[in-house]
Amino acid sequence: MLAFILSAAQSNAQQSNKKMKATSAHAPVNGISMYYEVYGNGDIPLVPLHGGGSTIQTSFENIIPFLATDHKVIAIEAQAHGRTTDRNTPESFVQDADDAATLLKHLNITKANFMGFSNGGTTALQIAIRHPELVNKIVVVAGAYQREGFMQGFFEFMPTATFESMPQQLKDAFMKVNPNHALLVNMFEKDKARMVNFKDISDDLIRGIKAPALFMVGDKDVITVEHTIKMSQLIAGAKLSVIPGIHGECIGEAGSGAPGSKLPQSTAILVNEFLGR
Repeated sequence: MLAFILSAAQSNAQQSNKKMKATSAHAPVNGISMYYEVYGNGDIPLVPLHGGGSTIQTSFENIIPFLATDHKVIAIEAQAHGRTTDRNTPESFVQDADDAATLLKHLNITKANFMGFSNGGTTALQIAIRHPELVNKIVVVAGAYQREGFMQGFFEFMPTATFESMPQQLKDAFMKVNPNHALLVNMFEKDKARMVNFKDISDDLIRGIKAPALFMVGDKDVITVEHTIKMSQLIAGAKLSVIPGIHGECIGEAGSGAPGSKLPQSTAILVNEFLGR
């Protein structure tokens, strides 16, 4: 039965993709020019929030077609990432949350669903904390709210990370859409600084989130399963899904997803089911 559902979902997404044309634009947002893409149709849009060092495509290219069969998808690129410009301030999850909220207000959207991956998951939590009136539901994929949620050794490694250690797929993807090497290095340095200085969000702030929430994590992820369970228990009624795989594999993230994998379809089924309830 599951194979049949996945096959049908893939077929539907492929059919929809033939008809679906993404539109793209920039909008003035809190001193930056924010890039966004729109796919599909629906009453309450779904806003995917990409991971650190990423573009829309590196995080979500393989899952957007399956999400856009059920939703209007508004995918954005955060400060200094991809086609969005930078400002003369450090990156922060609070600022990214405010930027996403400002973009939606610019687009006259009063209610949205948010799906954050990795760093985007932390941003999704900040949106739910800072802009609850804007949030219908949130999906956090391999996101964390405290330093203890990261795999052992992560914060020991971060201060020593160099540009050379940045995954080549992410470098190539940035240069494809914004061929300016200095801006690529700038993004890396700002992403690194944000993680080196990662600030915990309190349990009470997470507990105060009232929006329905779905937490997803890989069983061999950069974010621990224990941390993800903890988040799901702090928010009343939250759902939890632990999926076999490494960081980003369940959404087909560049460098993590295997060619031909059905995981992005199956993840989209879970997300669409959760958002449709």
